Formats: sequence, C-alpha cells, structure tokens
Amino acid sequence: MIIDSHSHWLPEEIISSARFYSKAWGDVEKHLALMDRFGIDKAVLSYPTSDAHLKLGTEEVARIYNDNVGAILRRYPDKFIGAAVLPVENANAMIEELKRATQDLGFKALSLASSYAGRYLDDEAFIPLYKEAQKDSLPIFVHSQIISPIGHERVQDPLLTPVIEYIFDTTMCIGKLLMSGSLSEYPDVHFVFSYFGGVICHLKNRLDATYTMLRSINFVKDLAALPSECLKHIYVDTSGDAGETNFLAALELLGHDHILWGSDWPAKQDCTASIQAVRDLRIGEKEKADILGNNAARILQGA
Repeated sequence: MIIDSHSHWLPEEIISSARFYSKAWGDVEKHLALMDRFGIDKAVLSYPTSDAHLKLGTEEVARIYNDNVGAILRRYPDKFIGAAVLPVENANAMIEELKRATQDLGFKALSLASSYAGRYLDDEAFIPLYKEAQKDSLPIFVHSQIISPIGHERVQDPLLTPVIEYIFDTTMCIGKLLMSGSLSEYPDVHFVFSYFGGVICHLKNRLDATYTMLRSINFVKDLAALPSECLKHIYVDTSGDAGETNFLAALELLGHDHILWGSDWPAKQDCTASIQAVRDLRIGEKEKADILGNNAARILQGA
C-alpha cells in the first residue's frame, strides 16, 4: 500500500485569487491518473498555502477550499483524504470550521502553514486547536509558509526563497513548538511537517550539545529531556525527495515509523525516483512499507 502524504488540489476560486498557482493545481483527473500510474492507493490533499486570503479573507478561503475538497471526498471516498484549512485569525471560527469540516464534510486531518505573518504554531491561539486535534486524533499536516517566510525581509529571490526560506520557516516552526513545550504537552497530536521538517533532522547533535551547555549555566528553560528526545513526537513527509541524505538524518532522529512518503504533487509530477529512494534504503522491507503507506494509515486512523 502506498499513501501519498503530501499532495495538493486547489479550486478555481483560489487559483484565480492567488499569484502563483495555475490550473494544473486543480486537475483532479490528472491526479488520479498519476496515482494509477505509480500504484498510489490514497492521497492526502492539503493546502499548499497561498496569498488568496489577501483578496478573499481567511474565513472565505477556508469555506471555499473545504467545500470543494469535500465534494472530491464524496466523489472519490476511496482515493482521497482531506486535510481541512482553518481561518486561523479567528479562534472561535477556527474551531467551528474544524467541526464543520470533520463532522459534515468528511475531513480526517487538518492543514496548517508553518507560520502566519511571523506568528508560529507555538502561539497560544492554537492551543484550543491542539486540544481538539488530540481529542479527535486528527493529524496536522504543516506546509511551509510561502508568503513572507523567515528571511524574506532581507532576501527575496525566485530560487533562494523557496529553496532556503521556506525550509527554514518550517525548521523555525518546529523549534518554536519544541521550546514552547507544545510537542511534549500534546504528545498525541501528530504533527506532519513537509520536506523532512526543513533541516531539523540535521540539527540533532547541535541542538543537544548546545542545550546541554546552556542548561549547565541555567541559560535556557528546562525541557525535561534532550531536544532530540522531545522531537521524536513529530512526523515528517518526504515531499518528493529522491536523495538519501534527508532519509538518513530523519531515520537517525525520528526512526522509520515517523517518516511518511509524499510526492509534492503537482509541483513534482514524476514519482519514480522518490518511491525508489525509499525502496533503496538499507532498512527492512517492513520498514520501507511503513514509510510508503502504513505510517500514514496508522495516524489517519488515530493510532
């Protein structure tokens, strides 16, 4: 079984209100053809983040996206899993839309950005959301923020911004959740961070060594465990990556059971290399199967 934990679909109303996205991001039939071609059994549809909210407002974006994805879930219940967008600027509306999406529209997960105008997911406004997610066993798929990510005020470049700033916005998000204690306080919230969680898996030794040094002079808060132990709560998806380096770092920090294969469709449209990258790992066949689909199935079932 293969489950794609990182794929996207956007309705026309959002595509036409955003700067970057083309009609290719709204072609569900082509998506299904891709799944058939590569033997992908199911795909999680999550929001790639856009600037459509600047024109439509966050509540309208959530309504449009969730209503349209809900229609896809009804049409293809065995193929797609929905991760609902929430109007994060309004705490009450956020919880109301969560309930509407999960109870009325058939969503099984939530979709958040790594930050919102510099406000990361450690913000107290998200605590009610985490309580609901933990209670209802709803995974939270976190995509990098593409509008004003960390560093954009100093460098805005068509290559460097997506390659570096998106990645470090995700990394900072995880770091902020770590230092706020949210990862430990809500251990049953399954955060799934795109593209291997930025570079967080490569920072294991530096995090632990620096934390130990700073704790010795009481210069940093007590996390009650090494950072690397706290980070074991998170999940990461592979976002179509076909190299070995990120896999090895993620395996060392998180273990195979917290890695989820993802295609990053439609930004990446050939899954051959990213699936083969999992199959080429020097781990057992069961562990490979877990990365390709079993891990996603488990957390989507609330286990």
